Amino acid sequence: MLSVVTMLGACDDRPTPRSLKDQPSLFREKADAPVSRFAPTASDEALSVGDPKSSFNEAQMPGSMFRAAEVAPERLALTGALLSELKARQVDDQSIVVDLPADVLFDFDKAELRRDSQEPLSKSAQLIASYPNAALVVNGHTDAVGKDAYNDNLSRKRARAVADWIERETGRTPTAAGFGKRRPIAPNAQPDGSDDPQGRQRNRRVEILIRPLTP
Repeated sequence: MLSVVTMLGACDDRPTPRSLKDQPSLFREKADAPVSRFAPTASDEALSVGDPKSSFNEAQMPGSMFRAAEVAPERLALTGALLSELKARQVDDQSIVVDLPADVLFDFDKAELRRDSQEPLSKSAQLIASYPNAALVVNGHTDAVGKDAYNDNLSRKRARAVADWIERETGRTPTAAGFGKRRPIAPNAQPDGSDDPQGRQRNRRVEILIRPLTP
């Protein structure tokens, strides 16, 4: 009996387990293997091997979609295009902000809307329509030239003019406020203290804010 067990033990030639890192790799590179590249096609044909690199351009997509859940599905494409055209931005509280240059809307030192201001205002109205339940705010701003009292009054009148236009065209009633030169988005002067006309031009603006829905 002992001899049988001894013989069976001698026949147990199972390999001792080894770590996978000690095993030789069985993968071999094939020199003539085709290279697959994915590229969009104009038809439903399958992507072929060896097609050129994808020509997809992210810049061709519509503008960033803000708060898409508030937008009706049939208006998503239009809304994306309007956000891009108006260079809308979204701030920390999720408000959508459209900056309209005052030099486009008004003549120098005036608060009456110019006739050629209709295009940016009309696009803004279309964007507002995409967010039917949002509260609206219109803020006026000036550059740093002039006295505070004058700038505050001018910015307030300009904000009111835009808010009144929005109310007439959309039936929505925005609140309006003027902040004069207190909220610049660009420097009014160069680092050496000289005038910065481009910065001042950016600061002369009317902002339309499309507020997020409150719970």
